[in-house]
Amino acid sequence: MADTVLYDVTDGVGTITLNRPDAMNAMNTEAKAALRDTLREAAADPAVRAVLLTATGRAFCVGQDLKEHIGLLAEDRATGSGQTMSTVREHYNPIVTALAGMPKPVVAGVNGVAAGAGAGFALAADFRVVADTASFNTSFAGVALTADSGISWTLPRLVGQGRAADLLLFPRSITAQEAYDLGIANKVVPAADLAAEAAAVARTLAAGPTAAYAAIKESLAFGAGHTLTETLAKEEELQTRAGASEDHHIAVEAFVKKEKPRFLGR
Repeated sequence: MADTVLYDVTDGVGTITLNRPDAMNAMNTEAKAALRDTLREAAADPAVRAVLLTATGRAFCVGQDLKEHIGLLAEDRATGSGQTMSTVREHYNPIVTALAGMPKPVVAGVNGVAAGAGAGFALAADFRVVADTASFNTSFAGVALTADSGISWTLPRLVGQGRAADLLLFPRSITAQEAYDLGIANKVVPAADLAAEAAAVARTLAAGPTAAYAAIKESLAFGAGHTLTETLAKEEELQTRAGASEDHHIAVEAFVKKEKPRFLGR
């Protein structure tokens, strides 16, 4: 595994750590490929029941590595290949698809600035624990680009269409508190406590009924793009599956016995 992305599995939590602190975890080609592949590994690993995405250093992720990007743009102009922006298809789209479609809960531990694609990664998670010193910035319009990394889908669902347009058309840093007020951050904690708090949330989810969590994620994603009638049918399908799960039977028996259930994730 490339050292631009670190991966550890402990207590059912697959912790994925962006590890280019000197570059504020900007995404060069190596880091993008490593993150994409690590997320896919975590999704397929039965030992992983929840995922924690975080980073080293003072930034979560500032998005595309513009130092690498400018060189690639120059190559495009020289060769006429126009391949630079294929990174959206090859890297960013699969990364966000892996995060949002992960069949287990994903926690983002946002330790510092999350900008551009970095903000997109955080928004694609299911739960965001944010350091009180962290910030968010859409950034794209500042370098004459449009949104990618799913932000045009995730951001309006969190903050509303009008506020999303504002944040994209007039990119600026918003504080952790403002992010919480807008509904972007689920929990804001002192920076010194970020690692422990984010890991605790991930461990709590990993110990829960993870098959049911996967169904909840699927239901929310489906409902975002379908009618009420279609969503009710999807809920019936998913609830039928959940009702047949071992975890549901374990939970009901534990409730009757007034015991704490020990979920198996199936």
